[in-house]
Amino acid sequence: MIPRYARPEMTAIWEPQSKFRIWFEIEAHACDAQAKLGVIPEAAAKAVWERGNFDIERIDEIERETKHDVIAFLTNLAEYVGDEARFVHQGMTSSDVLDTCLSVQLTKACDILLTDMDQLLAALKAKAYQHKDDVCVGRSHGIHAEPVTFGLKMAQAYAEFSRNRERLVNARKDIATCAISGAVGTFANIDPYVEEHVAKALGLAPEPASTQVIPRDRHAMFFATLGVIASSIERLAVEIRHLQRTEVLEAEEYFAPGQKGSSAMPHKRNPVLTENLTGLARLVRMATIPAMENVALWHERDISHSSVERGIGPDATITLDFALARLTSVVEKLVVYPENMMDNMNKLGGLIHSQRVLLALTQAGVSREDSYRLVQRNAMRVWQNGEDFMELLKADADVMKALTPAQVEGVFDLEYHTKHVDTIFRRVFGD
Repeated sequence: MIPRYARPEMTAIWEPQSKFRIWFEIEAHACDAQAKLGVIPEAAAKAVWERGNFDIERIDEIERETKHDVIAFLTNLAEYVGDEARFVHQGMTSSDVLDTCLSVQLTKACDILLTDMDQLLAALKAKAYQHKDDVCVGRSHGIHAEPVTFGLKMAQAYAEFSRNRERLVNARKDIATCAISGAVGTFANIDPYVEEHVAKALGLAPEPASTQVIPRDRHAMFFATLGVIASSIERLAVEIRHLQRTEVLEAEEYFAPGQKGSSAMPHKRNPVLTENLTGLARLVRMATIPAMENVALWHERDISHSSVERGIGPDATITLDFALARLTSVVEKLVVYPENMMDNMNKLGGLIHSQRVLLALTQAGVSREDSYRLVQRNAMRVWQNGEDFMELLKADADVMKALTPAQVEGVFDLEYHTKHVDTIFRRVFGD
């Protein structure tokens, strides 16, 4: 991933130094287990820990000749360990190292992403309570519908990301498996105890039934989960982008002193961060289909998945980490304009109360079909001529046959639409 959209802690997981360190620990822990079983001398296992080391440039040099990364690593490791290195990798295959390492990396990445999610949830909760009672118009199809509150918008996002957090916890559990089972997963040349020992040492669970690899349905679900989280990021980003449009301007990204919005137009304040988040979400979702296509490997294994995972593992996790952190900052600094919300809500002369008028007429004995017709014919005059909806209703003889002027005025009460906000907040936040 390019540095522009990467943060150091997540990036470090995927650097060669981290990867080879994990490879070393897998091999060293496996030697400990083999020594306990009496398969190799205890002195050999001790030597691996004491003298074991690696040099990335030397590994690359060896790989240029061997065309095999694990063999290159083991060759370099042996140069440090000495004669006892012949006991390293006993009964193991390359995928035992590669797949277990990938599980460690994805698990570590998950832990960072969960922290990111917690910070985003805290920001959403704070913003939701801050604007719990700030009424704004709800829109369907981009058109004014009925009143909501800005706090409810944030509460809805909180609920969505809470579900995503649960999905990520499950994805972490699913991906945190270890395979040290040999060439085709039968443990023919290595005792299952070695896998159990390595798994425990690395904070993983033994893979119940591997082939030569950990089954890729686990990875498919992991990256699918990242894709869903990315989609939720985009959903909130798009909402903020729409609210920042000049003719709406109910909320906007914080515009810092000295910030520039356009190289040509000095007046511009563009929603660049949320536009960026929309793009980053697309990058994360790019990983989902290849991850699913990796599930169908030939027989016990082929390597068609390998090149894919070398790319999507770092790219998807690094990008999502950056995106979650950016969205958290956007939410924390988001500038909200309740006055503009009220102005926008009043632009259609009270049409947002049309359903309440419809219901009032039906409750007064008018059929639903006739009620709809009466309300719509007055509503269309508001659309076309900019007239006042309430006054039109009061002047409509057919409406006045069923309702009194006071009853008409009563259905234009904004508080009617917000009376259950506290109920929704209790459902979402449990407070």
